[in-house]
Amino acid sequence: MKFDRTQVGTTILLLLLLIAAIGLFGLQPGAAQWIDPGRERWLIALGAIALYLLLCLALWRRRRKAHEVASDANWLVVYASQTGHAEQLAWQSAKALQAGGASARVISIHDLDAPTLRAAPRALFVASTTGEGDPPDGALRFLREVMAQDAPLALDYAVLALGDRSYSQYCGWGRRLDAWLQERGATPLFERIEVDNADAMAIQSWQQRIEALVGGEPLVWSEPEFESWTLTERRVLNAGSLGAPCFHVALVPPANTRWQAGDVLAVELPVDPPAQRDYSIASIAADGAAHLLIRQTRRPDGSIGIGSGFLTQQASLQSSVRARVRRNATFHAPLDARPMILVGNGTGIAGLRALLKERIAAQHKANWLLFGERQAAHDFHYRDELLSWQSQGSLAELDLAFSRDGAQRRYVQDVLREQAQRLSEWVEQGAAIYVCGSAQGMASGVHAALVEVLGETLVEKLRDDGRYRRDVY
Repeated sequence: MKFDRTQVGTTILLLLLLIAAIGLFGLQPGAAQWIDPGRERWLIALGAIALYLLLCLALWRRRRKAHEVASDANWLVVYASQTGHAEQLAWQSAKALQAGGASARVISIHDLDAPTLRAAPRALFVASTTGEGDPPDGALRFLREVMAQDAPLALDYAVLALGDRSYSQYCGWGRRLDAWLQERGATPLFERIEVDNADAMAIQSWQQRIEALVGGEPLVWSEPEFESWTLTERRVLNAGSLGAPCFHVALVPPANTRWQAGDVLAVELPVDPPAQRDYSIASIAADGAAHLLIRQTRRPDGSIGIGSGFLTQQASLQSSVRARVRRNATFHAPLDARPMILVGNGTGIAGLRALLKERIAAQHKANWLLFGERQAAHDFHYRDELLSWQSQGSLAELDLAFSRDGAQRRYVQDVLREQAQRLSEWVEQGAAIYVCGSAQGMASGVHAALVEVLGETLVEKLRDDGRYRRDVY
């Protein structure tokens, strides 16, 4: 039999009261005498005892009902995360289960194998979608090795699907996972809940469903509050470019705010209802400000995008911007000095710049950057800084591809093929490959080039070992 903290505490309190009663009885002078308290006091005492017993019965029934669903159920809470948000929500979901008396194990979908899934009676899946309906990189092993199997599943489950309605395949991966679970015979505990850009109401609905399943008390989920950051700098980096204007933006954080290269800044947009946009941070905390690289986007009707419009045009300098840092462990750099190959295009240089800054601060100089944009004269973002790092030896290799400067289009994936021998040598030396930028075109092209040069088996091993990571959008 298991005892929770409340039961143990109650038992100890009753024992202490019994000891105190015995002690007080021994202090009574003379022989003990019975004095009838009277009918009224007897009724009050019996009523109090009856109320106490009814309360105990109600609590016992509530706990029994909760345990019928959850106690000792070994719930799996599985996250498929690209920017860290799904992982954060998975841990919060596990805390809600535990508050209701259930045991819960949080696991990345990358580490979830078929036997573990088949043995689980109940599971929660928090599934993020990247690009146009694609699974996060961490889910590809599960897709390849587990979803290819036809074995039936007997578990009860629920899916929280994270996505962005601006993409045509909204919540595509979460929907695909949900459909696959049902095809294998798994039973939904409730309908899939979809979240558009961290919509608070949808997340609250998920929380309430979990608490209802296990009978737990409502919890305050511990996602950091948005705080006031100060917009201190904004300048166009690509004046005259064939592409849309691209802005360097600096936001000074509240005191004692820290982040790591690879992390994301979530910005709250002042619209009704409130919305949020995530941006790769292009600086390290030692810089004193979060640097963002934002390209203005336009809707079909020509109006400016909500997020890019707010930060590049509407918000005034020195004004307050509500934001918070989101940890993105899947894009953190290795702690050791192993070589790093950083590949990106366009605003993807933001995340790579932060990684380079962190590496250089740690005096890790085996860095190779491959960067692509439109025109060298206009779109060589952070040109002076990158060339300075190269001349100082902090950036061992720098390869550039400007697609509109030649008669033929040339992209970073083409550079990888041209540098096939060097790429193989760096990988043999233990290099990690980090890719940041557009999912369509660049990221898929880079992946194809890696497979062509290194072979599909090695590329998949690099991914499984955490040596091939992507932050793509």
